[in-house]
Amino acid sequence: MPEEILSQNEIDALLSAITSGEMDAEELKKEENEQKVRVYDFKRALRFSKDQIRSISRVHENYARLLTTFFSAQLRTYVNISVASVDQIPYEEFIRSIPNITILNVYSFEPLEGRVLMEVNPNIAYSMMDRVLGGKGKSNKQVDSLTEIETIIMSQLFEKSIVNLEEAWSTIVDINPVLEDFEVNPQFLQMVSPNETVVVVSLTTQIGDVSGMINICIPHIVLEPIIPKLSVHYWMETTKDRDPETYNQITRHIKQVKVDAKTLLGNTSITVDQLLNLKPNDVIKLNQSIDEPLQLVVNDKPKMLVQAGKVNKKIAVQVLEEIKEGSYYDG
Repeated sequence: MPEEILSQNEIDALLSAITSGEMDAEELKKEENEQKVRVYDFKRALRFSKDQIRSISRVHENYARLLTTFFSAQLRTYVNISVASVDQIPYEEFIRSIPNITILNVYSFEPLEGRVLMEVNPNIAYSMMDRVLGGKGKSNKQVDSLTEIETIIMSQLFEKSIVNLEEAWSTIVDINPVLEDFEVNPQFLQMVSPNETVVVVSLTTQIGDVSGMINICIPHIVLEPIIPKLSVHYWMETTKDRDPETYNQITRHIKQVKVDAKTLLGNTSITVDQLLNLKPNDVIKLNQSIDEPLQLVVNDKPKMLVQAGKVNKKIAVQVLEEIKEGSYYDG
């Protein structure tokens, strides 16, 4: 346990209380001994350190971003997925916490042993199905059982998303995930013993107006071979230095990118009738004074204040200052 460091004022106050008799030194010793005893539940064995849990969380934060992009494209609607929590609990406790009837995807993680379970809240699952079938993404169906067509649609959707799972874990280990089973009743699944420690990653999921949770259950047996890699030291050691050649190549390509730049001489408003009756030599008055600087617009964003002029008999502008984002000139 980490030691608590007292300030000098706290030390002086403690010594003063003991000297005056307000506190008993023997009672302090007794309290200190009592604090060293902690209740430990062997059924809830913590087999992963906080450092390892943070690494698993980082992997699934990346996975959540990939899933957000994937489902947004597949369902053609607003999707937002983010990591809500990462906990280690007994497998039995996880099974009791999910609905009796839900959507369950079972993945193998070759070459790792064991299987990983993904539980998708029925609200989310049926919203996905409604979008795939051309609906608005509503989730008003009572979940009891899936038809053969619904089972194929759901399993194919999550089978396509496997590439995101593979990419998210590639920073730690190269895996070849395969969707092995698709179930709706968790009682039919007994992947590990009830007291086996599992890591449960909960993803908050928003699809249109429907929200729910996606829970990923990873047994200890799956992660055991790669536990040494779930540490900050491993991440730091495997971080690659920037390749100077690649950096210079990207820089050259970026410098060659063309942007649309134009100078606004001013603007004004006229009626449709005035526009239709315009004739040669008519004068349109702009709301721009000749004493005021002009705006240089790059890709429809005001970037510079400039003044007009000529260079080698060509019309040109001279940059006066940069337009900061949020300034008066930034429309």
